[in-house]
Amino acid sequence: MSEDKNHDGLSRRRFMKGIGGGVVGTAVLTSVRRGKAAEKYGIVIGPEKAKITLTVNGTQKTLEIDPRMTLLDVLRNRLSFTGTKQVCNKGQCGACTVILDGRTVLACSMLAIDADGTSIETIEGLADGDTLHPIQEQFIKNDALQCGFCTPGFIMSGVVLLRHNPSPTMDEIKEAVSGNLCRCGTYPHIFKAIDDAAKAMKKGG
Repeated sequence: MSEDKNHDGLSRRRFMKGIGGGVVGTAVLTSVRRGKAAEKYGIVIGPEKAKITLTVNGTQKTLEIDPRMTLLDVLRNRLSFTGTKQVCNKGQCGACTVILDGRTVLACSMLAIDADGTSIETIEGLADGDTLHPIQEQFIKNDALQCGFCTPGFIMSGVVLLRHNPSPTMDEIKEAVSGNLCRCGTYPHIFKAIDDAAKAMKKGG
């Protein structure tokens, strides 16, 4: 008997096999995640609160959180580091970019329990008292911000770039911040601000 096909040529039998594979795949993925949690903590996390320790801008913070909370939720709503912005909340705009153990991460797309034991830098930790970081200074001088929601994410991406590459080309600057979006369209000013910051830092400024 021939398979009964829909208008797109996909048979019901093939469609049901596809659904079955998706269910199995989800079950396997869930098992893997539980395995990682058990390996790290010795138990499966949740639904009870979990205790985590984060070092944020050099200060150690220990708190109990809902295991479902993202790193962004914890930074903004539990620790009051509101410089890290919540914009798309889907890992697409880069506004929530922070530095975790020396690399940039999207705080909205990372569970806080996965950041347990790490060192995190937010925009609040860049200035030295009243002295701004060179990138912060150059953002102001180059008028590289308008609404300001994307600004912290761009700055954090720029900081990591200059730490690893003190003399970036313009193409390297553009690539480094390619995961950050500016709805106001101030890209030329942003690129120049990071370039000027690199030059100022080389001169000791």
